[in-house]
Amino acid sequence: MAQSSSDIKYLTPIAVDTKKKKYCRFKKSGIKYIDYKDPDFLLKFVNEQGKILPRRITGTSTKYQKKVSQAVKRARHLSLMPYVADLLK
Repeated sequence: MAQSSSDIKYLTPIAVDTKKKKYCRFKKSGIKYIDYKDPDFLLKFVNEQGKILPRRITGTSTKYQKKVSQAVKRARHLSLMPYVADLLK
């Protein structure tokens, strides 16, 4: 008794990944300059330990990721943001 492929039953539902499309928030909002003097905005691109989040997580384009990292480094140098933190957020 051979079953056709349409009669296959699964015990668990098949996992279907419906990921939200990543986008560059700077291109979408039309932001040209990232201000290093605004640490509250820059905290969105830093994790709890103070490390800069990569592009694959934030969805930022290459051009703006470089500007974000430069702004974070400048803010750290002027002590507007900490280099290392236990629980930053």
